[in-house]
Amino acid sequence: MPTRKKTTKYIFVSGGVISGIGKGTTAASIALLLKSAGYKIAPIKFENYLNIDAGTINPIEHGDPFLCEDGTETDMDIGTYEKFLNEDMGEDNFVTIGKIYKTVIDRERRFEYNGEDVEAIPYITDEIIGRIEILAKKKKADIVIIELGGTAGEYQNIFYYEASRMMTLKKPEDVIHIHVSYVPTPGHLGEPKTKPTQLSVRTLNSMGIQPDFIITRGEKYLDQRRKDRLALFCNMHDDDIISSPDLPSVYEIPLVLHKQGLDRKILKKLGLKVVTPNLKEWIKFVESTKNTKNEIEIAIVGKYFDTGEYQLKDSYAALFDAIDHASWKKSVVVKTRWVDAERIEKDGAEKIIGKPNGIIVPIGWGERGAEGMIKAASYARENKVPYLGLCYGMQLAAVSYARDVLGFKDANTVENDKKSKHPVIYFIPTQKELLEKKAYGGTMRLGGWDALVKKGTRAFEIYNKYNGFKNKSNSLTSERHRHRYEFNNKYANDFEKAGFTISARSVKENLVEIMELPKITHPFYLGTQGHPEYKSRPLLPHPIFLEFIEACASKY
Repeated sequence: MPTRKKTTKYIFVSGGVISGIGKGTTAASIALLLKSAGYKIAPIKFENYLNIDAGTINPIEHGDPFLCEDGTETDMDIGTYEKFLNEDMGEDNFVTIGKIYKTVIDRERRFEYNGEDVEAIPYITDEIIGRIEILAKKKKADIVIIELGGTAGEYQNIFYYEASRMMTLKKPEDVIHIHVSYVPTPGHLGEPKTKPTQLSVRTLNSMGIQPDFIITRGEKYLDQRRKDRLALFCNMHDDDIISSPDLPSVYEIPLVLHKQGLDRKILKKLGLKVVTPNLKEWIKFVESTKNTKNEIEIAIVGKYFDTGEYQLKDSYAALFDAIDHASWKKSVVVKTRWVDAERIEKDGAEKIIGKPNGIIVPIGWGERGAEGMIKAASYARENKVPYLGLCYGMQLAAVSYARDVLGFKDANTVENDKKSKHPVIYFIPTQKELLEKKAYGGTMRLGGWDALVKKGTRAFEIYNKYNGFKNKSNSLTSERHRHRYEFNNKYANDFEKAGFTISARSVKENLVEIMELPKITHPFYLGTQGHPEYKSRPLLPHPIFLEFIEACASKY
C-alpha cells in the first residue's frame, strides 16, 4: 500500500465538443486504475440542471436516473462509478447546480451571511469547493475525482470551472485537470480533425484553465501527427495526449488507458508514489466477456425508447448493464429487442413480441402503454416464456393475473384507474398524503429495504444459489426501491390460492416484495418490487438476472 499523503489530491474531468462524450466512464476508469494501485478514491459528479436531484426528470431527457442505496436519485454516471469501483455511492457523490443554489439561498434566508450581498462568486463557488472538500474528509480520500457535467463553453456550468480554477490556484501541486474531447473523422474526409478539440481547449484557457491531459475520443487511436497538432495548439506535451477509441465494451477503457501509462503519469504529476495497479481480476473479467456461446433474444417491453425519430437505450441503462453482467457470466450473447408497449395495445402481443427467449417489463409510470405491458405479462405466462417484471413489471403482472386467472376483469393499479373495484395495486398510505400536497421530489419509497424470502420458493433458491442473501441465517435480502404504489395485501390470499406465490415481504412494513409462479407451473415467471438492476456489478452480477438469463438460455 502506498504511504498516505497528508493532503488530498484532486482530479477534475471535463468534456469538450459534444455531450455524452464519455466523461463518466473515463472518470470511473481512472478511479479504478488508481484504486487498483492502492489509493483511496472518492468520485463526485456535478450536474448542470436546476433539479435538486434526477428523480423528477423524464428518463428520455437525461437517461435512467440511477438509484443509490441511501435513496439518492442520481445521474447514470454514479452507477458507472459503482460498477467500476464496486462501492456504493450516495448523496455526497452527486450534486446539481440546483442543490448548490438552494443551499446558498436557504443560508441567505437564515441570515447566515451576516447581511452581505450574496453573489455567485464567491458564494456559489465556495459551496462547490466545500462539497468537494467535505467528501474528501468523509471518505478519507487520497484522491477525489470531480466530474464536471455538460460541455466546456456552456453557460450552465461556468461556476464549476471557476471553482476548478480557484482550487488549482490555491493548491497548484494538488490539482490536475483532464479534458475529454471528441476528435471526429468525417466520412467525406477520411482523417481525424483536431480543430474542435483545439477550440474546446481554447475555451478552457479563456476560463483560466490549462488541462494537464487531453483524452481524445474517436473511432480509432489518435496517430502521432494528430497528437503533434494538439500538442502544438493546446500548449501541451504530446505524451499527455491519450487516446480513448471506440471499444466493444466500456469495461475495456481502464486497460486501454493503463496501456498508455495514464495512471503512472497522473501519479507523477500529483507527486504521489507510482504503484502498478493490480488489474488481474479486471483483465480476467474483460476476457470473460468475449467467451460467449449461444445467442438468445430478450424482448424489453417498455415505453421510454423513442426520442424524436431515434431510439436510445439510456432510459433503461441500469437494466441493460445488468443483462450484460449476467450474460457474460453465463457465457451467453444476448440480443435485446426493444418493444414499444403501445404497439402491443394496437396490434396484440403475439404479432409484436413474437417468440423471444425471454421477456422483461421494466420500470414505468402512468397509464400510457400500461395495457400493452399487461398483455406482455399475460403472453409470457400463457406461452411459458421466461418473464422478469421489475417494479411496474411486477405490478402489471399482478394485474394480468387478477384479470386472467382470478376473474377480476376490471383489476388495475389505482395509478391508472382510481375507480377500479379490484385495485390489486394501490397507494402506499403515506404516498397519498404526499401527492395531495404535490410533494413529488425525493418522496417515493427510495433506497435499500430489507426483505425476508420465503423458504421453498424460486426466489429463495436464486438468492441461495448465488450467495445473494444479506443474512443467510434468516433469509434476509435487500433491494433498492423507487416507487409509490404497492401490491394490495387485501388480495394476497386470492393470489396464493390461485398459484401466484408471494415469495418475499419487507421486514419493516410487511409489503410484498417478490411474486412468482412455481417451477412446476412456469420455467421462470418472477416479479420484484425492488430494482435488482441497480445493484448489479460487472464482477458481481445480480442473482435474479443470472437465473433469468439461465432460464432463457435453457429454452434456447
